Amino acid sequence: MLFDNDHDDDEDATFVIQRSTVSNAFLKHVPTGRAAQASLLVVMTTFTYAESDEDYKGLRYQSGFGNHFSSEALPGSLPVGQNNPLVCPYGLYAEQISGSAFTAPRDNNFRSWLYRIKPSVTHEPFTPRFPKHEFLVNDFTASEKVDTTPTQLRWKPMKIPESPTDFLEGLFTICGAGSPFLRHGYAIHLYAANKSMENYAFANADGDFLIVPQEGRLLVKTEFGKLLASPGEIIVLQQGFRFSVCLPDGPSRGYVAEVYDGHFRLPELGPIGANGLAAPRDFMVPTAWFDNTQYSEFKVVQKFGGELFEARQTFSPFNVVAWDGNYAPYKYDMKKFCPFNTVLFDHADPSINTVLTLPSERPGVAVLDLVVFPPRWLTAEHTFRPPYFHRNCMSEFMGLIYGSYEGKAEGFLPGGSSLHNCMTPHGVDTITYENTIARGCETPTKISEETLAFMFESSLIPKVTKWALASPHLDKDYYKGWVGLQSHFAIENANGRT
Repeated sequence: MLFDNDHDDDEDATFVIQRSTVSNAFLKHVPTGRAAQASLLVVMTTFTYAESDEDYKGLRYQSGFGNHFSSEALPGSLPVGQNNPLVCPYGLYAEQISGSAFTAPRDNNFRSWLYRIKPSVTHEPFTPRFPKHEFLVNDFTASEKVDTTPTQLRWKPMKIPESPTDFLEGLFTICGAGSPFLRHGYAIHLYAANKSMENYAFANADGDFLIVPQEGRLLVKTEFGKLLASPGEIIVLQQGFRFSVCLPDGPSRGYVAEVYDGHFRLPELGPIGANGLAAPRDFMVPTAWFDNTQYSEFKVVQKFGGELFEARQTFSPFNVVAWDGNYAPYKYDMKKFCPFNTVLFDHADPSINTVLTLPSERPGVAVLDLVVFPPRWLTAEHTFRPPYFHRNCMSEFMGLIYGSYEGKAEGFLPGGSSLHNCMTPHGVDTITYENTIARGCETPTKISEETLAFMFESSLIPKVTKWALASPHLDKDYYKGWVGLQSHFAIENANGRT
């Protein structure tokens, strides 16, 4: 049910309701006045597993990164002039969610006020979830489920499960560092699912999720509203938010970065100036939407210290009629990234393609960066234009959403991934190197519009899960891509140019 009420001055606004999720007893509290002047359009459909595209065109978003947002699904449901009145409009409960310490500096202080039909505390005690999820790791400091290796690693795309599997059930850890108990570190997961989450929601008390769908769209229902993300887009769900993942297209897979230290921010632009990279206006935040359905049983599954717990209740956690604040989920279309590149010579460092960053306490050093490699022109003269050979104090986990990555002529497939750990050598494969030398760089070339790759880069050295190292998807021949590199050393070619 969607009430589009983000235009407070529009007396002729149209409010859209799903009758199936709004009781008559609740609707009788709709205030008169402006609401009486609005045209009321009743939508008789309910959400199902596979809705048509027409059902998603009504989703509306607010624009901006780190803004203070306000949204209400019923007119007048946001309190005026204060956060926590004695009696809230419509008889709602006021509940704050804090994403930072109360006394954090203002530019790092995150919180939102949610106005709910019932408060989230109304549930039975949490108990360990069974069967236990065996393939999630969060504490990498002492886990027996992980190993260390400096070897270059690459995984082929995982297969979609044959048995019914939802987002949480299909989530498994590849690598990571640190611990949520220390509030420091990260984990990188993959997911593969073929069904929507039904009658339960998931919340992560350990950190923020950054989800990168690679195949199949995700419709994510949150306490703040709905987000629809296609391959090429990302969704960020911060610590504590309750959400449920639906699969409009059926089978889906992708990548997830989880961070424990804090929240992602936009990178500093420095000499670039005021414009470029990821524009704040292109980040989309949901508008209020609520579910007033009564359930015989609805579960809230919470990840806490890397373990899963569940609590039972009889109502949907997506019962927020209005909300206000700067702590909210968002999505971003990486195809809107404005890339910068060298225009004369040499290859720019990949940091120039940073979309989001989680800074560490050391200036210029990230706990985790999201870096994108979008379509762009390559124009540098006398330059080896693909990524250079490299050993890095940072660790690099790469994924390919679609197309062909410029640094690998073969073997790196959409849905696949690679890990080049701290100070492990890496670079283009033999075929790419030889083809680049033979082709030269006399004319500009463009990386295809049909290609999109990304990288999670971290200053922390990740440990790799034992099942990832034993996976049948692990490419044991990955090293062979470099074995064929031949010596081109020739004293007579001292200037390096032909």
